[in-house]
Amino acid sequence: MALVNLYPPYVAAGIRVRHPGGDPWALESRMRLRFYNRNLFGTHFGGSLYAMCDPFFLFLLFRHLGRDYIVWDKAASIAFKKPGRGLVKAVFRVTPEEVAAIRAKADAGEKVEPLYTTEVRDEAGEIVAVVEKRLWVKRKSA
Repeated sequence: MALVNLYPPYVAAGIRVRHPGGDPWALESRMRLRFYNRNLFGTHFGGSLYAMCDPFFLFLLFRHLGRDYIVWDKAASIAFKKPGRGLVKAVFRVTPEEVAAIRAKADAGEKVEPLYTTEVRDEAGEIVAVVEKRLWVKRKSA
């Protein structure tokens, strides 16, 4: 995950990513409020809040399914609950059971469009935003 921390849009927004507790099934993104990621009202810019959540369920599924599968974003939404100030973070987690179920459906040629949700929380643990990601998964043709 160290390379994603060098990705210019994440560097520019002040987003940092890590595996919480070294868990290979989870990722955590964090963003501190800085002059370059705040909006007119002095709170986190909504685009940066979404950016800190954008690719991580896809990354996790792709990693655990492997290169024999195609994983794409299909849809996303963000619901802002309160202004974000200070440090905000979001955790993304898939389970081995979810990956096995997705793999089985894709191997059977079924439509696979898992929906994942995460919450962006502030330092007090209050929800700043809720992000939903709909992915699309297919086994590559031989």
